[in-house]
Amino acid sequence: MNKGYAVYCDADPHFYDAPHRTVVRNGSGRSRYAAASLPVPAGWQRNESGDWLALRPVDADLPDQGWKIHVSACLDNAESVLERVWRYCVAGGTAFKFVPSRYLLHQRNAKYADRAGSGKFITVYPSDEARFEQITGELSALLAGEPGPHILSDLRIGDGPVHVRYGGFTRRNCYDASGELRPAVTGPDGVLVPDLRGPVFRVPDWVSVPTFLRPHLDARSAVTVADLPYTIDSALHFSNGGGVYLARDTRTGEQVVLKEARPHAGLAADGADAVTRLHRERRALERLSGLDCTPEVLDHLTVGEHHFLVLEYIDGKPLNTFFARRHPLIEADPGEQRLAEYTAWALDVHARVERAVEEVHARGVVFNDLHLFNIMLREDGSVTLLDFEAAHQIDEPGRQTVANPGFVAPSDRRGVAVDRYALACLRLALFLPLTSLLALDRRKAAHLADVVASQFPVDRAFLDAAVDEITDVPRTVGVPAARVTAEPLVPVRPGDWPLSRESMAAAIHASATPSRTDRLFPGDIAQFATAGGGLAFGHGAAGVLYALAESGAERSEDGEQWLLERTKQAPSGMPLGFHDGLAGIAWTLEYLGHRDRALDLADLLLEQSFDHLAPDLHSGTAGLGLALDSLAATTGEAALRSAALRCVELTARGAQAGSGDARPRAGLLHGAAGSALLFLRLYERTGDSALLDLAGDALRRDLARCVRGAGGALQVDEGWRTMPYLGAGSVGIGMVIDDYLAHRDDDEFARARNEIVAAAQAMFYAQPGLYRGVSGMVLYLGRTTATGHGTGPEALRRQIDALSWHAMSYRGRLAFPGEQMMRLSMDLSTGTAGCLLAVASVHGDPPAGLPFLPPPPTGQRPLTRPHQGS
Repeated sequence: MNKGYAVYCDADPHFYDAPHRTVVRNGSGRSRYAAASLPVPAGWQRNESGDWLALRPVDADLPDQGWKIHVSACLDNAESVLERVWRYCVAGGTAFKFVPSRYLLHQRNAKYADRAGSGKFITVYPSDEARFEQITGELSALLAGEPGPHILSDLRIGDGPVHVRYGGFTRRNCYDASGELRPAVTGPDGVLVPDLRGPVFRVPDWVSVPTFLRPHLDARSAVTVADLPYTIDSALHFSNGGGVYLARDTRTGEQVVLKEARPHAGLAADGADAVTRLHRERRALERLSGLDCTPEVLDHLTVGEHHFLVLEYIDGKPLNTFFARRHPLIEADPGEQRLAEYTAWALDVHARVERAVEEVHARGVVFNDLHLFNIMLREDGSVTLLDFEAAHQIDEPGRQTVANPGFVAPSDRRGVAVDRYALACLRLALFLPLTSLLALDRRKAAHLADVVASQFPVDRAFLDAAVDEITDVPRTVGVPAARVTAEPLVPVRPGDWPLSRESMAAAIHASATPSRTDRLFPGDIAQFATAGGGLAFGHGAAGVLYALAESGAERSEDGEQWLLERTKQAPSGMPLGFHDGLAGIAWTLEYLGHRDRALDLADLLLEQSFDHLAPDLHSGTAGLGLALDSLAATTGEAALRSAALRCVELTARGAQAGSGDARPRAGLLHGAAGSALLFLRLYERTGDSALLDLAGDALRRDLARCVRGAGGALQVDEGWRTMPYLGAGSVGIGMVIDDYLAHRDDDEFARARNEIVAAAQAMFYAQPGLYRGVSGMVLYLGRTTATGHGTGPEALRRQIDALSWHAMSYRGRLAFPGEQMMRLSMDLSTGTAGCLLAVASVHGDPPAGLPFLPPPPTGQRPLTRPHQGS
């Protein structure tokens, strides 16, 4: 689970949105600091963007990069700190910016906030190094004694809230060694290089640390864990509040767990920092001492300002890890005995967890954060509950402040009712781990119970009790709780075509926000990660508009005009790639019939250097080459053809250079399969057999990253998990192999293709999306030219039906959740548009396809399309 998604849930109950768009509705004081509403000083200019409000003198002459100053603050002293820094900077004519609201400051310092940016409240921009030293000293004196979290990316000045680092003043971008677009600074040779912003203080090699900073650098280096009576072996987990480490007691040799807490950082919903929660956990565990279901506290100590809790090491595995090893729905046909064995195991686990929670309650403690990751199973099957930092005594008031999205209780639950709710979620999640959807609509519990009952031999009363607890709806006499719903949660089944197409398209149209300039259709949080993300093909308007048109749904003329308006002047700093940037938008506009604007954007592409791009399909030269070649074919522009051939050259060079990496990325979007797709399409255009050779070599590199799993299914090995998916898994590789085999026989590829088909046969995938979920399996199975077991209509129909397990309703229309499933998404990569495209690839007439991966000719499609309404 990527906990970074949680911060994007507050602004809208249905969709992910930027934190700065959140409106504080609880009435607990001002949502913005008073300074954010002050008049702009005479001779100054003001600009608000995202989480920051910036002020600078109109005539300020600032460098592009240099030493800058960050000021941190706690929630309680932030207003006072901001007021003093505001007055100081305005009086001295010094440019600065700040986080304008308490809510945004809280989110930047929250438990799962980005560790590199956490703590940054105010940024001050000195005009030169002399002013840097002066301002640093004066601000340190002005704010002496004020508490604030340590900014991990910076050097702290003394023990106050002032920190410094060298970096960019103005936003410039460059591509790093992996082809990722990063903030940049200029090196001594004038070339842009990545401005590294990690949770560690770094200075570029060519920059000298000013002499006055040396004592502070020495003080930082002097604080170590060398004097601890414990040796840290490895890090188990990091959050913004600190780390969790596997360690060994140097006195006894005993293995222990160290939990670290940083003061003023890692805030929970109630504002409690990591240190407060660590002491809360210690008190709870000491009260629970002697129970077999909780770890013992062995020690607690402080190093510098960091607090540590030493806990008994539990030899076991978190419950969530047992799904990959044990869950029968990851197989194609688990059989009745397999399902019965799993059901018995799951019921036993739940009973053990329930007893453990009862034992905790008997000691007067509410766990308050029960979920799959906090339940440890030992080899003997016994249960241990972990992570009591949110625990409190039963008679204490207060709501849940830290929670897993799939187990978070409604805001009206208190005390033991919170744990009862989590236990109810666990009843469903043990069989179908989709309880994150309950945050969107708690009625989904009844639907999930129906699915579980249809797949497992579990007593219906066990499930109905969970639904009753989750929905808090009294049971209707004689009617199972799972049936008590006001209206259908799933308006239409995905396979009920064309009704499902019309319903999904209507949901997409209903979600549009034409008044916004950053995005038209809500999608993944990636919309906010790069300039123009809300316009791009992967997560923005271009991909959604393509899916509507390609599926035969009603096109969005207003949406196309919105995209044309937004691209009159392309967003500054927008990436170049197909899925994340200009190339994909240009190709889509040409596809939709807007050639003039497509060529305008293509001209912008031709002005750029492609030399530092990765060779991939998502954002690199493979995607650029395919887009430029396609545009050249439709427009006849010779310059576009030359640029496409240049991309072929760069892709071949980049793919070969990356082949020596210890673990290169694999798959369609980021691996060699995307490069192979470019080589294949250019081979079809030119007949140059050397390109077919390059495609074969690229596919072999990706297959070398694959391993065989249960049932012989071939999946991409990522080192800690295996991936079957369309975007970064084996199924995407299989799509390109299908097209390669249309031109050249290859026994290795033919065998691999059959094993990849097996990877698309599981009964359960965690998400519905196109590139990381069920929809990708639908598109693949509907397109593959493989024959044999698993390629028939029944297998395809089953995966389309499985889409309904994730289905939700948006304004009475069929919609799907996005990545992490905490909010709906309408984009192509993760959401409803991708699901629409996938089902249209099977039911559409003509069938839909992805760019550069069209459906094969009718005579080569071995599958009989399922009947309408199946």
